[in-house]
Amino acid sequence: MQLAHRTHGQITLLHVVDASAGSGMVTTGGVSSGASLHGVFMVELLQRTKHRMRQLIAEMARIAPEVTVHDQVATGNVDEAILEVIREQHMDLVVIGAQVHAPAFLHLFELDSHAERLVRLAPCPVLTVKLPAPHFEVRSIVFASDFSQEADRAVKSLKQVCAAFPEATLHLLDVVTRAEDYSNAIDRINAFADRHHILNFEPDVVNAPQVSIGVPRYAEQSHADLVVMLSHGRTGLWHFLHGGSTAESVAVQAKAPVLTFHPETF
Repeated sequence: MQLAHRTHGQITLLHVVDASAGSGMVTTGGVSSGASLHGVFMVELLQRTKHRMRQLIAEMARIAPEVTVHDQVATGNVDEAILEVIREQHMDLVVIGAQVHAPAFLHLFELDSHAERLVRLAPCPVLTVKLPAPHFEVRSIVFASDFSQEADRAVKSLKQVCAAFPEATLHLLDVVTRAEDYSNAIDRINAFADRHHILNFEPDVVNAPQVSIGVPRYAEQSHADLVVMLSHGRTGLWHFLHGGSTAESVAVQAKAPVLTFHPETF
């Protein structure tokens, strides 16, 4: 809500009821002929959900009446339904809550969360929030990257984020696995800033065994309010063999909100 107010955006509250096939549910939220008690329960669940969403909309109208809020309830597979709504309504941003996960090496054999799958598959940027932020005051933005040529494709999006929070300090962060790579990392950061005329920034390099460990650790130690990263959206066998992407891991490990987007998004 605070972000919508700042960017003059609208909000759609989306709730997906994970209705299994054959439950007697139809897309209108009614019950098909011959539906089981499970189908009746699903209808009641939908009614309660809609009532709760109306309560939220009324609460938001009192707090920020200038922000337009819609509600939508969908049924089906949670991830597929969310992605369908994103595509059909051309959403600019998805905000999703998530629990803080264990480090990457402990999380390797766990099932992906909804947040991780959205980071990987959503065609628009995804903001993952793990902790309540009653006052979303962004004073410190961390853009974590290796500052290769691919990072150049993030510049437009990064500048849009910085424009939305002009009072924030921008930290350009690279994570290296060897101390002797520190100097080269600083050079890459400064070259990136020079190429794109980024004047107000802090170059930061940290040493960690993995990028997915170094970024959340740095964000917590530096009290970052927002972490920004590129997501490559790889799926299938590549994703399985490599244990997911760095952006996905950071999105659910960092305590700070994490904004991820694909290079081709903008």
